[in-house]
Amino acid sequence: MFGKRSPGSAPNATAPPPAPKAPANSGGDNAATPPKKTAPANRSAAPSRPAMAMGKIEQFNALKMRLHRKLIDKLDLSRMVGEEDVLRQQVKELVTQLADEENTLLNYNERQRLVSEVLDETFGLGPLEVLLTDPAISDILVNGPKQVYVEKGGKLTLTEIQFRDNAHLMHVIDKIVSGVGRRCDETCPLVDARLKDGSRVNAVIPPLAIDGASMSIRRFGADPLTWDDYVNFKSCTPEIRDFLQACVEGHLNIIVVGGTGSGKTTLLNNLSSFIPETERIVTIEDAAELQLRQPHVVRLETRPANIEGKGKIAIRDLLINSLRMRPDRIVVGECRGPETLDMLQAMNTGHDGSLTTLHANSTRDCVSRVETMVMMAGFDLPVRAIRQQFASAVNVIISAQRLTGGPRKIVSITEVTGMEGEIVTMQDIFQFEQVGIDEKGRAMGQFVATGIRPSFLERIKACGANIDPALFNRQVLMKDDALE
Repeated sequence: MFGKRSPGSAPNATAPPPAPKAPANSGGDNAATPPKKTAPANRSAAPSRPAMAMGKIEQFNALKMRLHRKLIDKLDLSRMVGEEDVLRQQVKELVTQLADEENTLLNYNERQRLVSEVLDETFGLGPLEVLLTDPAISDILVNGPKQVYVEKGGKLTLTEIQFRDNAHLMHVIDKIVSGVGRRCDETCPLVDARLKDGSRVNAVIPPLAIDGASMSIRRFGADPLTWDDYVNFKSCTPEIRDFLQACVEGHLNIIVVGGTGSGKTTLLNNLSSFIPETERIVTIEDAAELQLRQPHVVRLETRPANIEGKGKIAIRDLLINSLRMRPDRIVVGECRGPETLDMLQAMNTGHDGSLTTLHANSTRDCVSRVETMVMMAGFDLPVRAIRQQFASAVNVIISAQRLTGGPRKIVSITEVTGMEGEIVTMQDIFQFEQVGIDEKGRAMGQFVATGIRPSFLERIKACGANIDPALFNRQVLMKDDALE
């Protein structure tokens, strides 16, 4: 299981450095004291952790650090092997024994919290563990060591979770990024990474983050959203779901657009679930998030430059290389730069059925964004040539938005029909029409078919899709509960 440390051996994991004593009225590691802020009324306490008097917090943290160091001295963590649950139970018994030796004046709840937090520091991400076990939390936002927000049900709430100091927060960030072979230090103060469950992590550290390290975690639940969830949450209708399935199976090239937090990656993941299992899929991402269930998937991930500034592998490099990997489908997590040109060329050169996302506020803005990103490739292409490439390559644009109050919906499905003069022509097939706000402050509306039949209908029918042409007649497909 685990063994005693031999003299002079260095442990594989080190305890966080001790917190320096802060001067009176100190507001941070290197910042002047800000005006005192009043905590919001909806401040949320961390679940399953007993509250402690403020006077005990420093003593409690110091005790936790002593126990953690004693644990490191007692064990050779590099020799710990076996199931994590078994190891955690055995280490828990040792931590409990060490706590007894301290002879502290803690009540039962405080002792349980002490043991739990020492285990979280050893096996997990310290104070964040209690948040990561809550499936209702979709985002964790760390603004320095003393301020942690969570998003629950579309609402941001300040929690009671805190780190000891900036060094403690930096230790947790380093633990996350080193697990995926990346680093975050003064030479590379920005980093994208992921947790074991696929949750996306972004971290910014000083000197770029003025008030201490900042980290955002976009959660991906153990049970990802499915199309049934989309329909149950009224984010789309069964008819729209069946139509999108026909588009994917019919090898149409699709772009998903939307703003930050609109659900683009989740939607892309669900669109990819319609790809037949007989096809070879290559996915390309900055930080691997897609969770494809097909058996024949090759997952590629970018790599940042090393400490000497060499060895960087960008999405564009992976995309060019993927064309030599005999893919039936290419799925790019997000186009945000010069790789957009290569994506359009791939769509135009026999890789039909490719999927990607990009940031844009609407389907019409998508064209302008693509033009801008293609120009970033360094080629002096005329705008008309770029638009012709776009109109020839892209068949469908799906716009996802996060509406007032937090609901995420597919707000439009648009066909790219071609060009008229200098303009890329489009037509909306399905739309979500917002009609107001309900008593809970959430946007409400209805999904409608616009009455326009897509020009590619015969193409997807030839691929086996069973689509009733009457679906495209002008009609209301679904209303939100507040309108029924």
